[in-house]
Amino acid sequence: MISRDSQYFLLLNVGHFLDHYFMLIFATVAALALSAGWGMSYSELLPYGAPGFTAFALCSLPMGILADRWGRDQMLVVFFIGIGLSSILTGCAQTPMQLGGGLLLIGIFGSIYHPVGLAIVTARWKHTGMRLAVNGVWGNLGVGCAALVTGLMIDIAGWRAAFFIPGLISILFAFPYLRISRVVEDQIPVGGSAPVKPANYGPLWRVLICVYMTAVLGSIVFQSTTVALPEIFEERLVGLAEEVSDAFEALKLESASVIGGLAFLVFAVASLAQLVTGHMLDRWGARPTLALVTITQIIAFLSMPGLDNLAAFAVALGIMLGVFGQVPVNDFLIGTTASKISRSRAFGARYMVSFLAFSGALPLIAIVQANWGFDMLFYVLMVCATLILFGSRILLSAPKVENEKPAL
Repeated sequence: MISRDSQYFLLLNVGHFLDHYFMLIFATVAALALSAGWGMSYSELLPYGAPGFTAFALCSLPMGILADRWGRDQMLVVFFIGIGLSSILTGCAQTPMQLGGGLLLIGIFGSIYHPVGLAIVTARWKHTGMRLAVNGVWGNLGVGCAALVTGLMIDIAGWRAAFFIPGLISILFAFPYLRISRVVEDQIPVGGSAPVKPANYGPLWRVLICVYMTAVLGSIVFQSTTVALPEIFEERLVGLAEEVSDAFEALKLESASVIGGLAFLVFAVASLAQLVTGHMLDRWGARPTLALVTITQIIAFLSMPGLDNLAAFAVALGIMLGVFGQVPVNDFLIGTTASKISRSRAFGARYMVSFLAFSGALPLIAIVQANWGFDMLFYVLMVCATLILFGSRILLSAPKVENEKPAL
């Protein structure tokens, strides 16, 4: 029998899964169905999704402020129902403008999850690092499943069902979440409650600079590597792809399928690095953990130029282990230094900055790759990782026994 506390955490993780899943339905629908069905090219359709992603970033902070004032569990109920209804409305779209309006609503309601869900995780449970890591893996699963499941739904029931079915599922999840959240509100969580007082990593202004510096630079590194990896593999893993195709000759795998499979393998394995990072955060704290993952990135970025095939694949795995491993660190810093009453707005500000920084990664990749190739991109990202390493070492003190006022 699963305890109510575990059910509560499971539903929080489902919310993270759905949040990322909904944000990526459109990309697959546009590529596989709407281009032919509406007589529009993929490039013509993509701008209709842009307002949704902009709202996803900009609304994070106001949603966090609202959650701190009104209640976090109530806001997550609004999230489950709102994003579900928005998806159903999007599936009813008859024109591109209606489609864009539905995607905008998905982005607005989707912006609720990160400032609210992560604030609940860090405010309720004792082992914050591992909880954040598990929650992060669920978000990664949402990203990974979006294209696969949406493609299957398009083949089986059409593109509108790809919005209808997840929308209905999300609405249904609101009801058990509402029931469980009310039951566990006054219960002591499994493993103990989170500390009441915040950790002390030094003066507030230094912690804030570190958080937003790592948020911006880390987001650039994350987005650049995750977006560019398939193209890097297409360029550098030709020989390895041929060997894999020959080894599985009976399956008649095309080069694109093999490259996609190798990229998926790297992402899948690397996402599990968050679990290791979560354990390290609970045991060692943010400062040494952040140092280890950024040093891993620096070494891998420096090693990657000039490599191809198996060597490039191995080093790329090292890069992504460091990149994914860094994801829980910022959330851990905010969760252990921000006061419980203002934690949602702190997460909201962090994710607004991060999601806006994501948009800067795409032109960075395009400019650097077009003019100097991917080797120069690796050096640029190595500089970003180095700035995170030395900046965090300068700005963050070793955590002390918390005896000061809440940080945020």
